[in-house]
Amino acid sequence: MKKKIVYLMEYPIDLPGGGQMSTETLCRGLVSLSGEGKEEGADEAGYEPVVICPSLLKKRPEDYPFKVVEYKALENREDVLFKRLINLFTRMLSFARLINREKPELIHVSMSESLLTFGFIRWLPFLSRYPFVYTDRGLCYGYRSHTRFLMRRILKHAGEMICTTGFNRDLWLKERPPVSITVIPNTIGEAFSHYDPEKRELMRKRFGLSEKDFVLGFAGRISEEKDWDLAPVLVRALKEAGVVFKVALVLSVYEKKDALICEGIRKGITEAVGEEGLIYMQDLSQSEISDYYYMVDVFVMTSVFESFGKAAVEAMSRRCAVVSTKAGGLREVVAKEENLYTKETPELFVNRIKRLSEDEEELSSDREFFYRRYLENYTLRTHVKKHALLYDRIINAFYGRKG
Repeated sequence: MKKKIVYLMEYPIDLPGGGQMSTETLCRGLVSLSGEGKEEGADEAGYEPVVICPSLLKKRPEDYPFKVVEYKALENREDVLFKRLINLFTRMLSFARLINREKPELIHVSMSESLLTFGFIRWLPFLSRYPFVYTDRGLCYGYRSHTRFLMRRILKHAGEMICTTGFNRDLWLKERPPVSITVIPNTIGEAFSHYDPEKRELMRKRFGLSEKDFVLGFAGRISEEKDWDLAPVLVRALKEAGVVFKVALVLSVYEKKDALICEGIRKGITEAVGEEGLIYMQDLSQSEISDYYYMVDVFVMTSVFESFGKAAVEAMSRRCAVVSTKAGGLREVVAKEENLYTKETPELFVNRIKRLSEDEEELSSDREFFYRRYLENYTLRTHVKKHALLYDRIINAFYGRKG
């Protein structure tokens, strides 16, 4: 009989965002894994993922290969305190009702607010009989002190805490949490699982690029954490240093104000490289963004806050070199000091890009380094297997089964 794993979320799973995409990727992977994990140590019977989240925005529950159970909720980031309290109370009732209905063997809390919500109701007898694990997708220092205090109190009842980087695990260890911490690196969607060596030439031809063109890639959603103002600054610095290159830029726009920010970024880059030097795309699907990376030689991250850096891993999977800021977990994900810089040291960025643009062997070596790093650490299969093994261990220990 398959083991039912319930995932608690405070955002609709079809809302674009790292936590939602990571949960969906894991659930899809568990569905595919069922029945094939005996040789790897995972349970042969398989798993039945069930996602409990607010009402979907555009998709329907039947659009997913796993069960999605919706509950009604207000906008999660309400500014009015009264509405926020109503939303919290509604979520508490929904979690209690739906968990009791689903009767899982394990609960996986996928988001920080869901952890606090679950912690407030876990004392109920019909909820405390289930083991739970929590994935922290942020960074410890990103939470306020009173939030960390509440999280520690709740986590003393958890079977395990999961961090996506050793960097965040070490931050949490300084807080002395009353729970074991396991590092399971994040992964990327199924669209990136297969590498097609012919796609690079096809994508370059599609956008009028030759194999000799040196292409820098920037991609991501509009947010303060991504520090998009830095991108035009870096592009201008490269141009002034005499580097010959083109830019492939992909932005995701979710709000009206984002469109104005996009225009500013495009304008700044175009002023440096000209209209012919910029390839711009917007709001791409996972399949389209997967294809985009094939045309890129070096993918650039400008983030000032990044718990993990999925975009860097996406680029790695397409044999792109990655040059990034040292923000948060990015330093660990990139794992190559000469490919790291800070906002205060743009000369490190310029020197590295200049070297890669002029030395074909160095660029080829860098691209292979990052592709191997992806294969060895961040594949979907590895990510899912590690979760399956953790689930089995927690379930067996909690219910007194032999592992």
